[in-house]
Amino acid sequence: MSEDLSRKKMATRLIHAGAEPDPSTGAIMTPIFQTSTYVQEAPGVNKGFEYARSQNPTRKALETAYAIIENGKYGLAFSSGVAVTDAVIKLLSPGDEVIAAQDMYGGTYRLFTKVFEKFGIRFKYVDTTVAENVSAAITPATKLVWIETPTNPLMNITDIAAVSAITKNAGAILCVDNTFATPYFQNPLDLGADIVMHSATKYLGGHSDVIQGALMMNSKDLYDQLYFIQKSCGAVPGPMDCFLVLRGIKTLHVRMKQHNENGYTIAHFLRKHPSVDKVFWAGFSDHPNHQIAKTQMRGFGGMMSFTLKDDSVEAAKKVLSSTRLFSLAESLGGVESLINHPASMTHASIPREERIKTGLTDGLIRLSVGIEDADDLVEDLKQAIG
Repeated sequence: MSEDLSRKKMATRLIHAGAEPDPSTGAIMTPIFQTSTYVQEAPGVNKGFEYARSQNPTRKALETAYAIIENGKYGLAFSSGVAVTDAVIKLLSPGDEVIAAQDMYGGTYRLFTKVFEKFGIRFKYVDTTVAENVSAAITPATKLVWIETPTNPLMNITDIAAVSAITKNAGAILCVDNTFATPYFQNPLDLGADIVMHSATKYLGGHSDVIQGALMMNSKDLYDQLYFIQKSCGAVPGPMDCFLVLRGIKTLHVRMKQHNENGYTIAHFLRKHPSVDKVFWAGFSDHPNHQIAKTQMRGFGGMMSFTLKDDSVEAAKKVLSSTRLFSLAESLGGVESLINHPASMTHASIPREERIKTGLTDGLIRLSVGIEDADDLVEDLKQAIG
């Protein structure tokens, strides 16, 4: 597409990002280039593609789209969200220090503590919703600050611009996990982040049929380093997976509008329910960081968590096993609604005492509100909670 998409609004960018008609057939959808290698005219003389771990035309189209939708210059696609996290940490050396949010996805915590600590990377966990905590934790060894906003599963909000100012002053890299908000609601690069990551398995793919991760950035130096890691370590997605995410991105705006609308309905229903204690959703005006969320986000989405007044595992399990439209499953961000028990599922790798300190209790229930009819979803939760 010859049109400059940087000047277009989000819906237009999402539909046209990375899309160029196939020159050989005119196909409007990017073909699935299912090949492992490419014929060369002579050694080193090729059409820009040598070996599919290094480059693939379908992946190239997706990586172009990734950059465009996050207002970045560069994008990289990986085989999973965890592979993305792995690649970013590989920018570091033994003795380097990472400041990370104390409330984050359990798989990220597992990778940090069970894998990279063995290689001499040090991790500090702080409450990043207070920017001064990040500033106080920084030392000369700090090379990376890693935040999620909103966080998984407690929906805490970090002021990206404030933390960015702190990291730039310290000469550290700021990486923001933007999976929950998506580029439709939030663009961390515009707020000063150096790297944005997504588990594209979630909202970017949007249909619970692909595993993939994404990185976006503006720095050519960071891109070159991360591309080298991608190529050398080999955690690349296949062309079919890239095709599926390209397809998913095209409808991100219409899906996120409905996730947001349904999320509003479900969050307010839960808050009024007599058996529900707390509802964690940044759209409430009394959420501790609601004003920051309003400033840096354009919507609050369909992710939320809640606890019952009977905050026991047994009470939670009764609800988890009683829903009919909300499916009990790992993951999130698909068109269908999912219900999850973080303590035993997505965050089971975090020691219980650490979970409890951050507010992730044994009875916490997480919802990924889909795009079904909101009235049907309310009825489902009503009969499940009782």
